Amino acid sequence: MGYNKDNFLEGTLNDFINFEKVSEGLPKTEDQQPLPYYEREDYRAAGKLKGKVAIVTGGNSGIGRAISIAYTLEGAKIVIAFYGDQEGAEETKARLEELGGEVLLSQGDIGDGAYCEELVKKTIDRFGRLDIVVNNASMQKPEDSLLDITDESMEKTFKTNIFGMMRLARAALPHLTLGSAIINTTSSTAYEGNSLLIDYSSTKGAIVSFTRSLSMNLAKQGIRVNAVAPGPIWTPLITDTFPDESVKTFGKNTPMDRPGQPAEMASAYVFLACNDSSYMTGQVLHLNGGVIVNG
Repeated sequence: MGYNKDNFLEGTLNDFINFEKVSEGLPKTEDQQPLPYYEREDYRAAGKLKGKVAIVTGGNSGIGRAISIAYTLEGAKIVIAFYGDQEGAEETKARLEELGGEVLLSQGDIGDGAYCEELVKKTIDRFGRLDIVVNNASMQKPEDSLLDITDESMEKTFKTNIFGMMRLARAALPHLTLGSAIINTTSSTAYEGNSLLIDYSSTKGAIVSFTRSLSMNLAKQGIRVNAVAPGPIWTPLITDTFPDESVKTFGKNTPMDRPGQPAEMASAYVFLACNDSSYMTGQVLHLNGGVIVNG
């Protein structure tokens, strides 16, 4: 393994097997939590997205950053939509440009329909086309009881997690053509539930239904709509929203006995964006450490 100057970890598959062992050598945050992997040196790009333009919401960190890196390696031009963390967005942009990519940053609230329209317009103005929409932005706020979830918090979660996806897809549709792809990030919580994430899990279930329904609606236009349902993935969102004790055991309930890394998610999003998945729509890929999902 090695680290580049931007603290993006490079490693082969074997480096992902023992999370605790690998974590001993990872760069750490101020509270001594290991930083996530966003890319891996054993990834071999093949120009699968050459000439394509992709919007990646939440592309400044976590899974979105890993997707943006993989798409850049595959030849796509990237528009990163983000809400906060300007520093993270700039770090991601710098890395994509270091890899030879073209990238546009756009800050705003993805739950706002006007912003979604503006985001698509900026994309067309800058790159002249739009081929891939990755609806990845998300928020969560753990609560012990439904009684603790306020109307304001509930509405914000739905506005960000599902309404934003629908609004961005609506804004993008006039520019999508045969071969275009919409990819939505749902979650294993859509299938398993989560006692501390009642409203969040509900939005993720809605994303599954949205994916299936929109795919049927757009199939004859040759626009594919699929989703990825990550299990416990080691992203900044985890350490930001869960207590230390939960973080210590995060991912230990999977058959693989560890959380996944953002870099381990990226190839699924490449597959769903390129022609390799040309006969696939309305489906959900489950990257969850081996948990069997029926439904």
